[in-house]
Amino acid sequence: MRRIKENIFIMLIIGSYNDLVVEREVSFGFYLNPKEDEVLLPGKYAPSGLKPGDTITVFVYTDSEDRPIATTLTPRAVVGEFACMTVVDTTSFGAFLDWGLEKHLLVPADEMSPRLRKGERHVVKVCLDPETQRVYATARIEQNLSKYKAGISRGDGVDLLIYRITDMGYQAIINNSHSGMLYKADTIPPLTVGDKTKGFIHKIREDGKIDLVLKQPGYASVSGSSDIVLDILEKAGGFLPCHDKTNPEIIRKTFAMSKKEFKRSISRLYREREITISSTGITRKYSDAQDEADHSPISPD
Repeated sequence: MRRIKENIFIMLIIGSYNDLVVEREVSFGFYLNPKEDEVLLPGKYAPSGLKPGDTITVFVYTDSEDRPIATTLTPRAVVGEFACMTVVDTTSFGAFLDWGLEKHLLVPADEMSPRLRKGERHVVKVCLDPETQRVYATARIEQNLSKYKAGISRGDGVDLLIYRITDMGYQAIINNSHSGMLYKADTIPPLTVGDKTKGFIHKIREDGKIDLVLKQPGYASVSGSSDIVLDILEKAGGFLPCHDKTNPEIIRKTFAMSKKEFKRSISRLYREREITISSTGITRKYSDAQDEADHSPISPD
C-alpha cells in the first residue's frame, strides 16, 4: 500500500483487482473509494497499519445482497479467466464452487451440461453479468473459447489448462483463449483435469482444430529428448536393454517418451557418436576407439 495526498475517485471493476484509496476507517473495517462508489474492506482482511489516505490492491466482488465488497484474499480466477474448482454444494438452480473466497461461486443450472455434482472438480470460466454486476461461472467451455486462430502458429510455445479427458486424449485451453487436443499416445506421464502445463502448437487443421504436443516439434524436441536419454543412460551405468525393437510400453516407462521420439533421439545420439546400438541395447560411448558404420542402424519409422 502507498500514501497519496488527494482523494481520487476510481470506478470499481467488479470481479477483478482494483487499486483503491482508503477513505475512512470504521469499527468493522475500512471504506475504500469516495462515497459515490465506496466499497467495504472488512477489518479481518485489512493489513496491519492500514489507514486513511493509503492505497491498497484488493479484489472486488459482490456479497449476498449484491453490494460491492473488497478482500485481500486471492480468488482462483478473475473475470475472463478459466480455472479448475471443486463443487462444494448443489441446488435446483445451480452448483456452488470453492472460489478461494469466503463466498462461493455460482454456476447457474443453464451454464452446465451435464449437471455438476458435489465433490467433483471442473474447469470453468469466471464471468460477469453486465446488468446485475454479479460474478458467476460457466462450465460451457467450448462456447467461451475463440474460434479466431490469428496470433498462434505451428511450433509456438503455449500455456495449457486441461479441462476434459476423452478416449483420444486431453482437451486443453490454450493461452486462456483457444481449445486444442493433446493425444494420449504423445502424452507422458498421464494428466488430470485442472493440470496446468507448457506445450506447443503441433498442427492447426483445415477445420480449425488444433493438435498439441508437450515437447517442441522438430529438431529442438529431439535435442531435448536426446539429453534425457543420455541422462537416464548415465544413471543406469552406461547401458540399457532398449533399442528400436523394444516394446513401446517399456520405452514409455523408462524414458517417458513415445517410441517414435525415442528412435529419433537415439538415432541422433548415434550419428553424434554418443552411443552405440546393438541387438541387446544402447551403450554410452566414451571414446572413438570403436569404428562405426556411416549409416544409422535404426530402422525407419
